[in-house]
Amino acid sequence: MIDRAGLADFLRVRRAALQPEDVGLPRGQRRRTGGLRREEVAALSHMSTDYYSRLERERGPQPSPQMIAAIAQGLHLSREERNHLFLLAGHQPPMRGSEGEHVSPGMMRIFDRLTDTPAEIVTELGETLRQNRLGVALVGDLMRFDGPARSIGYRWFTDSGSRRLHPVEDHEFYSRMYVSGLRGVLALRGPESHAASLAERLRGESREFRDIWARHEVGIAPRDVKRYVHPEVGFLELNCQILVDPRCSHSLLVYTATPGSASSEKLRLLSVVAAPSAF
Repeated sequence: MIDRAGLADFLRVRRAALQPEDVGLPRGQRRRTGGLRREEVAALSHMSTDYYSRLERERGPQPSPQMIAAIAQGLHLSREERNHLFLLAGHQPPMRGSEGEHVSPGMMRIFDRLTDTPAEIVTELGETLRQNRLGVALVGDLMRFDGPARSIGYRWFTDSGSRRLHPVEDHEFYSRMYVSGLRGVLALRGPESHAASLAERLRGESREFRDIWARHEVGIAPRDVKRYVHPEVGFLELNCQILVDPRCSHSLLVYTATPGSASSEKLRLLSVVAAPSAF
């Protein structure tokens, strides 16, 4: 059963504890609120201000688990705080496991500060959980996908459009890398895992995947330098730095260019590219 008073109080307290700079927002000169505003939390949680405000006022319908998960992420809650929020809302917390999508507050704090270079947070299966504005400008909105298509490896073998961003001569390597990576996750997580079901699905849908899978290659790591063919700025060579959260099996990917290079200038140009219209 939902504890409306407890839920409202917890949301108010956690909102007041967060400062704009904690979540990558500008403070502004005329801020009177001690913590975040309701509309800021709503935007961070991808919901309307009215919906969120009603929760803080002990009104409205019982929020779904999906809405509670979004609020927990928007408020940068720890795993324990997230579980408490679920219980207050009358839901059982998600089971602890490697395939969860709740990004740790520490990783979110780092991500929120990455505003001048492309960055994204992904699961071990290449499912994008967060992208910043330049990340969307570079590779498109990867958070729009659902189902198995959320995995970049799945899209690589089932959607030819996903390959347009990379030079043709790199395609074979990416195919082998994605298959090798999926095999490694499957071995780690077991035959009942999400990785296993994704591999089974791809074996049925892609002959290329089946052929490479049969080679049983493992340990093909991503290259330090990734090459892109962007529809607006052309060819780029970017270094990809990876920060791994082993507790959640999430990775923060940060893309940078060598200072003074042509790719560095093109990254600067990307900041003025309208990401939604670029793809």
